[in-house]
Amino acid sequence: MSDTESERRPEGRDGEVIIALRDVAKRYGAIQALAGVSLELRAGEVHCVAGENGAGKSTLIKILTGAISRDSGSYEVDGRAVGDLTPSGARDAGVGVVYQELSLLPDLSVGENLLMGRLPARRWITRPAELRRRAKAMLEPVGLGLLSPDTPVRETSLAVRQLVEIAKVLGEEPRVIIFDEPTTALSADETSSLLAQIRRLRDDGHAIMYVSHHLEEMFEIGDRITVLRDGRPVTSAPIAEFDHDSLITSMVGRKIESLYPHTRRTIGEPRLRVRGLRPMGVGTPIDLDVRAGEIVGIAGLLGSGRTELLRALFGADPVADGEVSVDGTRLPAGNPRRAVQAGLGLLTEDRKQLGLLLELSIRENASIANMAEISRMWLIDRQRERGLVEGLLGGLRLRSASWEQPVSALSGGNQQKVLLARWLATRAKVMLFDEPTKGVDIGAKAEIYQVIGDLAAQGLAVLVVSSYLPEVLGIADRVVVMRAGTVVGELPAAGATEEDVLKLASPTGRPTQGVPSLQAPGGQHER
Repeated sequence: MSDTESERRPEGRDGEVIIALRDVAKRYGAIQALAGVSLELRAGEVHCVAGENGAGKSTLIKILTGAISRDSGSYEVDGRAVGDLTPSGARDAGVGVVYQELSLLPDLSVGENLLMGRLPARRWITRPAELRRRAKAMLEPVGLGLLSPDTPVRETSLAVRQLVEIAKVLGEEPRVIIFDEPTTALSADETSSLLAQIRRLRDDGHAIMYVSHHLEEMFEIGDRITVLRDGRPVTSAPIAEFDHDSLITSMVGRKIESLYPHTRRTIGEPRLRVRGLRPMGVGTPIDLDVRAGEIVGIAGLLGSGRTELLRALFGADPVADGEVSVDGTRLPAGNPRRAVQAGLGLLTEDRKQLGLLLELSIRENASIANMAEISRMWLIDRQRERGLVEGLLGGLRLRSASWEQPVSALSGGNQQKVLLARWLATRAKVMLFDEPTKGVDIGAKAEIYQVIGDLAAQGLAVLVVSSYLPEVLGIADRVVVMRAGTVVGELPAAGATEEDVLKLASPTGRPTQGVPSLQAPGGQHER
C-alpha cells in the first residue's frame, strides 16, 4: 500500500452532506424501479432506507455505488455534480458497500481476501508477514482479532465471512459506508457488536446508509429514515418521528393489525415423535414431540445445532442413534425420500442453494416434488400440473406476472411461498421451517406468519427454527432451546421472554433436566 493509500481520508463535519441524489429515476423496460428519489447522506449520521422487497432499495444502492447508471436526476459528491460513476469512481469518491451477498473467494485465505488488489509485495513477490500484519489490523475492529489471516475462507462460518466482508470494506477507509442487510447471517451477540461498530463509525464522522428488514435495528442505530414504496419516496424524517407501527404502515401502504396473527387451533395427538435422536457428533440424545395443530419454535445461539436437528429429522444428515416417526410410522435414518413419502417437508435456510431451482419457472419449482401425481406414462400432464399449482399458489397469495416467470425474479417472500407450495403438494403432515423469514420484508413476513398459523390450524405439526427471538416467541406455542447440539430446556412461548431463552441458550445456562414437559395439551387452543 502506498503512503497515499495508507493515509486516512478526512472525515466530514457532522451534518455535512457528503453524497446527495436529486430526483433520481431508473427504468427497466416497463418497470419503473425508481422515480423522483432524493437522498442525502450526511457525515455523522446513520440514514436508514426502509421498504418492502421491490421498493427500489437495491437499485438505489447500485446507483450510489456506480454499478448501474441513472436515467435522470443528479448525483453530487461534496456539493459537486458528477456524471455516471463507475464502481472504481464511486470507491475513489469514498463510497464503500457491504452487500448481503458475499464477494469473498472461498479458496483464498482471509488475509488474501482482505487485501485483494493491494497485496503487500516487493519485486512482485508477496510479503506474507506484512500481509498477516495488515490483515490482523483490519480484523480487530470487527471482533475477529483471534482469527488467523491464514485461514481459508471456506473453513469459516457464514457469520465469520460476513464480518470479514465488513472488515474488507472498512479497510478501504470510506467516507460513506452502505450496509445492505449486514446482519442476516449474524447471531444476536454478533449483531450487537456490529451495530456498536456502526455507531463508532458514525461518531468518527462517517456517513452511514443502513438497509435492513429488521426494524428494531433501525430504531437502535438510525438517525433518519427514508421509506420507499414501489420505487417512489413515501417519507423521509428523523427517526424520532416514527414508531414501529407507523413505519410498517409507511412501508406497506396499509395497517398490519398484528404481525404475529392469532389463530384458533385444536391441539391433537403427536404427529412428529423423536426418541433418543443423536445427530453425528452429539453426545446427549434428543426427545421431542410435536402435536397436530401445534407450532414449536427451536431457539439457540449460532452453532447450537438447530439446523442440524432439522436435517437429521429429514434424513439429510446421518445420525448416530435414535428414531423419528410421523403419525406412528417410523422413518429409516438418512432417507429423505422416505421422509417425504411419510409426510415430512423441509424449507431450508438457504433457499437459493438448497431449495429453489433458480433457472426453472415458478410452475416447475412448485410441482417438481409431486411428479408422480401430475405425470401419465412418464409424461407431465400440463393441465393437471397447472391446476395443482394454481390451487396451491393462489391460496398463498403469490405475487407474480405468470406461473412461467423464472423463480429467480421473485422477491424473497414470494420465493418462500413457492417452496412452501412444493411441500404442500406432497400433502405434508409435518412442516420443518429453517429461518422462514430470512431476507424477507415486513409485509411478506406477516403473510408467512399467517400461512404458518393456517397450516397448524389445518392440523399440521409445525417446527420452526429462527435466530430472531421475537419471531420464535410470537408464532410458537412452545419454545425448545438448544445448546451444543442438544435440547437443554423448554418454555411456554406465551409467558417466556427473550431473556428467559438466552439464559438457557448461553453456555452458563442450566439445562432443565427433570422438569415436567411443557407440551401443549389436547383440545382447543388460541395463539
